[in-house]
Amino acid sequence: MDIIASARAAGLESLTEHDAKKLIKAYDVPITPEQVVQDADAALAAAQQIGYPVALKATGAKLLHKTEHKAIRLGIDDDDELRQAADELLAADIPGREGLLVQKMIGEGRELLVGMTRDPQFGPVVAFGLGGVFTEILKDVALRVAPLDKVDALEMIDQIRGRKILDEFRGMPAVDRDRLAQILINVGTLALELPDVAELDINPLMIGPEGPLAVDALVRLTPQATDE
Repeated sequence: MDIIASARAAGLESLTEHDAKKLIKAYDVPITPEQVVQDADAALAAAQQIGYPVALKATGAKLLHKTEHKAIRLGIDDDDELRQAADELLAADIPGREGLLVQKMIGEGRELLVGMTRDPQFGPVVAFGLGGVFTEILKDVALRVAPLDKVDALEMIDQIRGRKILDEFRGMPAVDRDRLAQILINVGTLALELPDVAELDINPLMIGPEGPLAVDALVRLTPQATDE
């Protein structure tokens, strides 16, 4: 895939968030509307095209932990707020920043985790669980070795302790489990077809009124062989 080949040619060990999302979109995982820009004027144009509210992030292939670097601004409602946020992020000392990501702000919904790692013994393993801040706190995750069929994926969904969050909740309809299961199957397929992907982390996969959307995504690549 061209995205991975370009990253390899540049000697990168991971993809930018935007490239990671393009990769999973190719496997039918829905992503947020977004654009990468280089300055405040371009950010304004992108936001007006995407529609407010938006989120603004510093982005770069080596900028993996944006929260730690205070590189995210959320809930931006108009041009004035966006210009201020863009000026702040461009002026800040953020290691690895290559540009700005203007992203549609997704409203209230369930935050889930979908991921993939490679186990030395079993190979690619797909993960599903609660996302957002609950990922590290609750560690409520189900795992299956790829490839997955629909039975495997539905079992994963029902295996997590917090599965009731997928039912009808606070006026929100129940999550479409068949659609969610297909995303897990597709991530398993990605893992098998793209051996250069060492790790994939979609967190959160937001389930809102528009259905599932990948709000953030991280892809790490396998180490490249070196000539002795």
